[in-house]
Amino acid sequence: MINKPAADEFNSYFAKYVDIVPKGDIIQLLQQQNNETIDLLKNYSETQGLFKYTPNKWSIKEVIGHLSDTERILSFTLLCIARGEDMSLHRYDKDAYIKNADFNRKSIKKLLEDFSVVRQSTLQFIKTLTSEDLQRKGTALGSEVTAKALVFILAGHELHHLKIIKEAYLGAEDFPN
Repeated sequence: MINKPAADEFNSYFAKYVDIVPKGDIIQLLQQQNNETIDLLKNYSETQGLFKYTPNKWSIKEVIGHLSDTERILSFTLLCIARGEDMSLHRYDKDAYIKNADFNRKSIKKLLEDFSVVRQSTLQFIKTLTSEDLQRKGTALGSEVTAKALVFILAGHELHHLKIIKEAYLGAEDFPN
């Protein structure tokens, strides 16, 4: 069982993600999240996938793509820190990734398949980590962070976006039928 990280294991900016992760087995939660995200979004049409609740926000498809991209980046960062990398790992420009990925031209089905494959890879890697690996610290995302904190940031990041999808997108009065 991997316990929640202490507040000094990550930058306070990421508390908004770590704090929303419920108690319990984080590996089980990550698997459950994968299933819930896919179940929530798999039956929406391509038109619904293009919906933005305001013009300057991402579409649902772009949010799914963002979840996959961020998971890849956080998993790579987790790998580096767990293996003792001493180089500072940079932040990434999420808006540039969205712009250059052109997620809106991809099907919801393909985006969800990609997300699931990325999540399964992340889960497989996390299962190999020892307590010592998880306690290692490195510099990433602009501050010092433990490998364990990255696991919880990853889970909380998805929870954060799923809440937005449910409330702002699917709950919007003008969401297409």
